Amino acid sequence: MGKKSALEYVCNNCGTVYPKWQGKCDACGEWNCIEEEKQGGEGFSTFSQKRKGRMIDFVPLSGEQEKLSRLTTSIKEVDRVCGGGLVPGSVILVGGDPGIGKSTLLLQVSASVANLPGKPECYYISGEEAIDQVRIRARRLKLEQSPVNLASATDVKDILATLEKSSAAVVIIDSIQTMYLEDIDSAPGTVNQVRACAYELIKLAKKKGFTLFLVGHVTKQGAIAGPRVLEHMVDTVLYFEGERGHHFRILRAVKNRFGATDEIGVFEMQDEGLVEVENPSALFLAERQGNISGSCVFAGVEGSRPVLVEIQALVSPTGYASPRRAVVGWDSNRLSMVLAVLEARCGLNLSSQDVYLNIAGGLRISEPAADLAVAMAVISSLKNKPMPADMVVFGEIGLSGEIRMVSQPNQRLKEARKLGFLSAITPPAHHDKKAKNYDITQHEIGNIQRLINWFD
Repeated sequence: MGKKSALEYVCNNCGTVYPKWQGKCDACGEWNCIEEEKQGGEGFSTFSQKRKGRMIDFVPLSGEQEKLSRLTTSIKEVDRVCGGGLVPGSVILVGGDPGIGKSTLLLQVSASVANLPGKPECYYISGEEAIDQVRIRARRLKLEQSPVNLASATDVKDILATLEKSSAAVVIIDSIQTMYLEDIDSAPGTVNQVRACAYELIKLAKKKGFTLFLVGHVTKQGAIAGPRVLEHMVDTVLYFEGERGHHFRILRAVKNRFGATDEIGVFEMQDEGLVEVENPSALFLAERQGNISGSCVFAGVEGSRPVLVEIQALVSPTGYASPRRAVVGWDSNRLSMVLAVLEARCGLNLSSQDVYLNIAGGLRISEPAADLAVAMAVISSLKNKPMPADMVVFGEIGLSGEIRMVSQPNQRLKEARKLGFLSAITPPAHHDKKAKNYDITQHEIGNIQRLINWFD
């Protein structure tokens, strides 16, 4: 009689293991997410304890290396985010909110690769939708004539047996949470199932040399659901972001072993699918109105791409005991810090004012270079005086009120001038790193107190 498997209790949200069941996960704070599972699922590959290990060979850091070959698609934004194209044998995890367009994007990627010269074999395996549902989407996208191999399956053993005998170049699994191995005694989507299925698929992708896309569900907090180890197992992690009420989507790389991280690709959602946006700055500023108080144009950088966005602020007297601070598209803690500096260093009274901040267009900004633009928008709204319509702003604010230099100022100014902006408020540049002019008037500000002079 075989040894009975011990039980453990695993959080489906973050993968934390507990010795007994409890209602709330202490690690991620989710409720009713801990399920009973058997330790050491038989379906997960393990090595034999009887085999002795072999000596491994070490080599120096210097030496010749093979040139990294890439498969370039006809979708330039995807190639940009992946570092210049798809690397054979790499595994890409794509996450995003339900209905944001993950399946649409990957169907377009598979069709674009299948239509390349040489007709590389592309396999689209859906575990969530029936074949007819995928065909309806392909017809809407006008991709029904693309030579993509389509199947609806969830058994990983069947998928592995099929791909083993194929000459696949790109394989898309939609989604990894629907896949299962019958040897593992747990439901699809659980930690053991997701980890084991991903391991088997990744192992085959490395062996056969095809690019593997894994679609992952996300939690309420926006992180990819399932064990955290899943993100460590893959080569690239992409997040597909966007607001339901806005017509554009952002493909953002947060991990990439073959390229830069924090790179973005911008798409516009239209009736016939996702369309690439070559100039996202023009898109984000398309509906901007001049001579409006509380509006400021921020010259930011996303990855290697400069992006201009409009930051909107509204300051109004509060009707509550404590003023409200509402933020969309930026860090609320960062806004609190900027408001505290404005009160302490500039003498502005914001403790009796509600402050609302919005990044127009739905883009989410994380870099501290937006501090100065946020401060300008808040002061403009408080004073009810608009900023010059042809001015951009960027700079980081310190707690003592100083304006700190940010990275890549030349790219920011060049993009601003290309879109017709004639002046810019910037941090003071170092003499050895003087920013180029680009026919744009620069007003260098070293302390936040000088901002008030623009509205007096």
